[in-house]
Amino acid sequence: MTALFALATAVLWGLADFGGGLLTRRLPALTVVVVSQVAAVLVLGSVVLATGAWQEAGPQLWFAVAAGVVGPAAMLSFYKALALGPMGVVSPLGSVGVVVPVGVGLALGERPGPGQLAGIAVAFVGIVLAGGPELRGAPVQRQAVLLTLAAAFGFGTVMVLISHASTGITGLFLALFVQRVTNVAVGGAALWAQTRRGTPALPEGTGPRVLLGLLPALVFVGLADVAANGTYSLAAQNGPVTVAAVLSSLYPVITALAAFAVLKERLRSVQAAGAGLALAGTVLLAAG
Repeated sequence: MTALFALATAVLWGLADFGGGLLTRRLPALTVVVVSQVAAVLVLGSVVLATGAWQEAGPQLWFAVAAGVVGPAAMLSFYKALALGPMGVVSPLGSVGVVVPVGVGLALGERPGPGQLAGIAVAFVGIVLAGGPELRGAPVQRQAVLLTLAAAFGFGTVMVLISHASTGITGLFLALFVQRVTNVAVGGAALWAQTRRGTPALPEGTGPRVLLGLLPALVFVGLADVAANGTYSLAAQNGPVTVAAVLSSLYPVITALAAFAVLKERLRSVQAAGAGLALAGTVLLAAG
């Protein structure tokens, strides 16, 4: 089950990142973060009420609050980096945050077998290559690299925190709700401060109409992201964190495939090779 949940996480994160990156080319990154997370809050609030998940409240929810503080900063950095591009560098670099949960798992005494260690190594190389690292061509802005690395370690930290925020399904709903409420509170405060300083929440010359037009995509990004957090938590609770973290970090493969399907971007040889290695690493991890 760990492999299944972790792979579902990779699909959801890959699609959410693809959508978020596209939206940030139309809207300010902070607006994308806040609006998409509001959609997640509304859906999760309904689920919490319907399941009675509020009864699972306990000290472990502080992990969800912490994840909610770190998450918006990581998403904002990543979406800005995706907008700066090139995505072929940003996407694979974003996966290096996997070292955080893997390191925590090893510190807690997890010891992957030889097959799993080989799978981790092969999958990680595949993740980087699948993003299609652009070794030639337009230079990469230093700001894009720094933003991506900050986002990567933020994502890794959120993975660790959210996996400790609940112990059951209903508790997970509550933890994700608390995380998203915190996301909106932190991101909303930052957006308000930004507008007070004169930076508009929407592109100049546009009004709420552009936001309404993009609302379905914003809702999708928010729900895909929160669903990915949920499936990752289930993966980490049902098996080794090291395995869950690496498999979940296959999302650059999904982002590259989404770009191919939607934007008709051609997969380069390095990307195809990376996807093959990532698949091979997945098989090794699942078999281990």
